[in-house]
Amino acid sequence: MTIENIEQARNSINNSFEQIQSECKSVLGSELHYQAIIYHCLRLYGKVPNSQIGMNVKITFINPKSEFFREGIKNLNKAYQKNKSGQEGKEIIPDITIFSKNVKADFRRRNTKNTLKETLYSLEVKASERKNGRLRPKEIKTDILKLKAQYSETKIKHNKEIGIGMLVIDTAPKNNERMTKISLDEVIEFAKDNNVDFWYCS
Repeated sequence: MTIENIEQARNSINNSFEQIQSECKSVLGSELHYQAIIYHCLRLYGKVPNSQIGMNVKITFINPKSEFFREGIKNLNKAYQKNKSGQEGKEIIPDITIFSKNVKADFRRRNTKNTLKETLYSLEVKASERKNGRLRPKEIKTDILKLKAQYSETKIKHNKEIGIGMLVIDTAPKNNERMTKISLDEVIEFAKDNNVDFWYCS
């Protein structure tokens, strides 16, 4: 099976979500551990070829236009704001990315132009792993804004749309370590306003 478009990528996540929930609820782990579970489920149940799916693949935007990335560059140490050619750049590391087949299974950092161009779907993951603390709306909203900026930059640079989604694993056993309904409703609405797909596991 080859993933050819955004809808197929989204369907792969939807088709895997029941198993993602089951496996994430069966363990207590770090955010990185849950990312690995999601990657595994997308491969096994979402039928995403290993040549099209990457985890923590670095993607660089040269001279970005979006305010989110421009502000991100300003916050970097001056030594890291420009590359060797004197161009400004902002590097992001989406948790899980589904690429077109044209990426040819090459997710290396040196292939950054191709990984940017050939992204089909970018998925961010947040997990409730903080002791005696909840996931806060602000940190989820920041990831949503990053996804929106990635969408905008890809549209500007390559005149193509990508799928963007947020998946929250909120399976901490204590009530005071899980999101409140008010916070959850807030981030769901924020994702909707920014056209970001949203999945929630609790």
